[in-house]
Formats: sequence, structure tokens, C-alpha cells
Amino acid sequence: MIQDINPHRFSNVYLANQTINNNDFILHYRGNSILLKTKGNELALPQKKDFPELSAETDFVFLFSLNEVPCFLIRDQLNAGESQFAYTDISFFRSTTQREIGWVSLVGLHLRNWYLQNRFCGTCGIRTQHKPDERALVCPACNTVVYPRISPAIIVAIRSNDKILLARNSNFTGGWYSLVAGYTDVGETLEETVRREVKEEVGLDVRNIRYYKSQPWELSGSMMIGFIAEADENQPVRVDGKEITAAAWFSRGNLPNHPLSISIAGEMIEKFERGEL
Repeated sequence: MIQDINPHRFSNVYLANQTINNNDFILHYRGNSILLKTKGNELALPQKKDFPELSAETDFVFLFSLNEVPCFLIRDQLNAGESQFAYTDISFFRSTTQREIGWVSLVGLHLRNWYLQNRFCGTCGIRTQHKPDERALVCPACNTVVYPRISPAIIVAIRSNDKILLARNSNFTGGWYSLVAGYTDVGETLEETVRREVKEEVGLDVRNIRYYKSQPWELSGSMMIGFIAEADENQPVRVDGKEITAAAWFSRGNLPNHPLSISIAGEMIEKFERGEL
């Protein structure tokens, strides 16, 4: 999956009071695009030394480390006029062979969005400050502390003997199908979310719910928690007509277009195809 970047090493340990050095990586975003450096046919993260105008007065914050090299979010404007730099849509992570670049770009986008959405305290409206000893924002007036938001969501492979239930989301293009997924609501267990989402989206009752594995999905700030469940294929499939426009049972060797194995959905579907799920 996209977070599997071995032999590269990603560390999300927050290092307080970090100063930015010449060889440190910088992440700078414009909307959903990230500034990347091109080196022939390869991509690279820019470094502080690529931008002499960066100084102690620059608005930057430590994010995480890649291969023991600190990565910083730059929130000021950058002069990226040279031809070797380009703002690249974040969707590049789906096709790049440099998974370490794709992964840190996604995690950085998650944190960039969190900082943008919490510039002011939601309790009293005062501008927040970075908490000096951990990854958190704090209000200097009322001491409200805000941590990065991670939303739990289930994704479930529904099986019936040698078939799998795949659904077409209203946002999908190109005839793509995937697994049923949805966010956990207040007061729900993950297993209750599985039952509710499946019933709401495709009208099925499921049983024998069991955990598969999880994946952080930074595009939506989610933690995708994967499950496998069983259902009787003789139940009528009734899609909600809003989020899901079509759903059907599929057999191995006859699967429609579906996500790649960089996502937990794609991995589960491909494991079913190989008879491993």
C-alpha cells in the first residue's frame, strides 16, 4: 500500500523547537498541488538551500522525517520561478514509482489542511499557537488544545462463497468499482458501522465480521479500517441511489475496473482475485 515505502524510512515523531537547515526538505502547497523538483525523469523534494530567501523569519513548522532528514511545512510564499520546480497535483501519488515522495506529500497535505482549518480557536476565536512540546495547537486565551484530526472509517470486503460485492460510487469515473466504505458515527463501534453502512448503501445484512488491517488515508484525513464480512447473495441488492449508483456480485476472473493495491481497497480486491482473501 502507499505507506509501504521500504527501504525508505518515515518517522512521524514530533521534534520540538527544530530549526531548518540547508539540507532539510521543505513541503510547500498551492491548493491540492505540491512543489516538487525535477531531476531528469525523477522527482525530488525541494531543500532549504534551493531557496536562499528562507530565513529564521520564514513561517515554517516541523512535520516529520524522511530517511532521518527533517521535513518542514513552509507557509509563506516561495519564489519558485526556476524551470526545475513545478507544482504537481497531489494525485501523482497514484502513479509514481517514488512512493516515498508520494507518501510524505500526502501526509504533509493532511497536516497543511489541519493547520489551515485551525488558525483560530473554535472556542473563543483567538488565533492559535503551536504547542511547543508536541504536535498540537493551543489557544493562548482559553488554553483549548487541538490535535490533528483523524476520522475513523470502515471499508469492507463482502463475500459470498466465491463472489465479492463491489459497488460503484457516484464520484467514480471510467466504470470503476470498489468496496463499501463509510465513516463511523458518534457512539458506534466499528462493527456497527460495517452493518449500518452496508445496509444503507447496498441493502444487505452481513455476518461474521472480522478485522483485516488498517491504512491511513491522508487525502481525507481518515484512518481506513478494513474488514471482511459475509452475506447471502440471494438477498436483493438495493443501492441508495445517492452515494452508490450500482452494486453487484463478481467472480474471480471477471472483476470490473477497481483501485490499485496502493489502497487498502485495491489490496483486498486483488487478494480476493488471487484466492487469498
